[in-house]
Amino acid sequence: MVQAFEGIRIIDFTQVLAGPFGVMQLALLGADVIKVEQPGTGDQTRGLMNSEKNPGMSPSFMAMNLNKKSITLNLKSKDAVEIVKKLVASADVVVENFKAGTMERMGLGYDDLRKIKQDLIYCSVTGYGQTGPKAGEAAYDGAIQASSGMMSQTGYPETGPTRTGFMPVDMATALNTAFAISASLHRKAKTGAGQRIDLAMMDTAIVVQAAQYSNYLNQGNLLGLLGNASPTGQPTANVFPTQDGFIQVTALRQPQVEKLFTLLGKKDDFEKPEFSTPNARVKNTPRVFELLSEALKENTTAHWMQLLAGAGIPVAEIRELPEVVRDPQFKYRGVFETIPSPTNADETVTLVKAGYITDEDGPEVHAGPPALGEHTREILTFLGYDAETIAAFEARGVI
Repeated sequence: MVQAFEGIRIIDFTQVLAGPFGVMQLALLGADVIKVEQPGTGDQTRGLMNSEKNPGMSPSFMAMNLNKKSITLNLKSKDAVEIVKKLVASADVVVENFKAGTMERMGLGYDDLRKIKQDLIYCSVTGYGQTGPKAGEAAYDGAIQASSGMMSQTGYPETGPTRTGFMPVDMATALNTAFAISASLHRKAKTGAGQRIDLAMMDTAIVVQAAQYSNYLNQGNLLGLLGNASPTGQPTANVFPTQDGFIQVTALRQPQVEKLFTLLGKKDDFEKPEFSTPNARVKNTPRVFELLSEALKENTTAHWMQLLAGAGIPVAEIRELPEVVRDPQFKYRGVFETIPSPTNADETVTLVKAGYITDEDGPEVHAGPPALGEHTREILTFLGYDAETIAAFEARGVI
């Protein structure tokens, strides 16, 4: 029983969501991850959207940092830089998400560190990459949603563009990071060579929109703000109100549409010229939406879910997070994991783990998120520093 990345050591300088969650995916598969944090504050996510009940251990931080060890190092200190170099000598991968050029200014760039570890894999995660006129600019998820074109396709014409309520760029970048590092490790296993990975949130945002960009680049198509309507333009694929909520219906094929009209008691309307063909329905989109909405409002979401799904019409309930968590499907999937609370021994916390399962050696939680600097002394002792030296580091603010 061997997990994919057992024996791989990763030095993780990343903060917030994209970098930490990407590295965590490798930690879930057995990688030994040492998270380097600033003394006193640590990863800025530790304090974001957090209550006073769990100082330094916000829900977001916990969800991004399972299976990691934490060491605090003041990277402005020459001693701290030397400690990092000792760590790198025993590592396979370095991951950082500082602004482009930051690690180089500290003497911890790729060219500096591969002198210590020739086959080092060095992954830099930034907003816009290491090159180009925007290299070095700070970036956050919302800014990339705006500048990548995502928001030009999200929202209603009447109210304008909007961002999503979650962080799609951060989380997609995290998975892209895990994939890129995994690919480099596979390459290293075959060639013995390390590699520099230059990974940008903007590039990831473009990849997520590959279909939309292909439509534009090759046919000149721009979707614009469609609200909840389908990019296909078919008005029978949309979000509709019910008596007590909302459902999304995706009836695209002609037999599905005919069945939908029939089940809603609108068989006679389906046979009218303005509703009988896909082209006719597109030309009469507002009328189709009004017709279906009026019918669906006459009964509950549960009623329509059972009736329409039972008839083979693609339909989904618009659910709040509490409803999703209660879905019995997740008892079989392993997406959520409940572990002892890192701040209260009498409590538990439930976190998102990984988006897949395997028959063996899959993603596994063996340690909760680390307290700030929890493993500093353990790691320094491993590197050969004695108690007196560690105490001196602490006194000088190195750790």
